[in-house]
Amino acid sequence: MLNYQVAPELLLPLVPEGTELDLWHGAAYISVVGFLFVDTRVLGAPIPFHRTFEEVNLRFYVRRQVDGESLRGVTFIRELVPRSAIAFVARLAYNEPYQALRMHHHIERSAAPGAPSIRVAYEWTGATGRAGIDLTANGEPCPLSSGSLEEFITEHYWGYTRQRDGATVEYEVRHPRWMVWNASSARLHGRLADVYPTPFAAELDRPPDCAFLADGSTVAVHAPVRISPR
Repeated sequence: MLNYQVAPELLLPLVPEGTELDLWHGAAYISVVGFLFVDTRVLGAPIPFHRTFEEVNLRFYVRRQVDGESLRGVTFIRELVPRSAIAFVARLAYNEPYQALRMHHHIERSAAPGAPSIRVAYEWTGATGRAGIDLTANGEPCPLSSGSLEEFITEHYWGYTRQRDGATVEYEVRHPRWMVWNASSARLHGRLADVYPTPFAAELDRPPDCAFLADGSTVAVHAPVRISPR
């Protein structure tokens, strides 16, 4: 997870109806997140040849107030996957901004005595060249610190997506609280303008303000529900 502080004004036009920007100590963040789907199932059933695949998404953070409770969620700017069928189904069911590209990943662990490390890389090939994430972390994962930026980034359990008619759908995402490593090095490299809108490609063309690795877990994504404006 590579995280970049940006001006809220950059994100306001993309905020789904019925939600508002979720800020950390007054600051707005976007995140580039790479992860691996493993043993994926839809309605409990595995889909042949679509059970294990990469995804890299660019997202930001929103919230919705419901009966005095703040539902904290994410909104996606771009989601990259390696299979056209996955992108097609996600666009059809959720109207999510998926794009199918050639992708691969690499996970390397070192168990050197006293200095274990892990390196994770996700790469894709766009219209004019390759790009990707490369992150290295050392030591062992630790629990999230209460009130930390890492907690803010990971503890969003809802998704919000603007629909073609301007309405919003909401869906719940369930997973346990993750353990994290702080990155010793992290970079986003390559031809970013192939997949990201120009203002975002420009923001991402610098070192992240914060980067970390999460251990991951089983995740359940619930069906989308249309919500009414506030």
